[in-house]
Amino acid sequence: MPSEPSGSPVSPDDTGDRRRAARYVAPLLAVGVVILGLVLRWGLDPLWAFAVLPPMLFLSGIAWVAFRYGFDERPAGSGPNR
Repeated sequence: MPSEPSGSPVSPDDTGDRRRAARYVAPLLAVGVVILGLVLRWGLDPLWAFAVLPPMLFLSGIAWVAFRYGFDERPAGSGPNR
């Protein structure tokens, strides 16, 4: 089994999880880029575009990490696994 530079083993599912996460986050990122384009096209100060970009990238990153590590696959309810 191949290993990452840190020494932890890489499972075969890692690539699929990354792709699935990217596929789920892509629409969010696309909507953000469209809004960014609209802000710039309307002729507003480019500083507003800079103000929109960091939250958009941050939320896309958080969503990618959440989907990557399977927050949607965790069992619901109370118990020791929560």
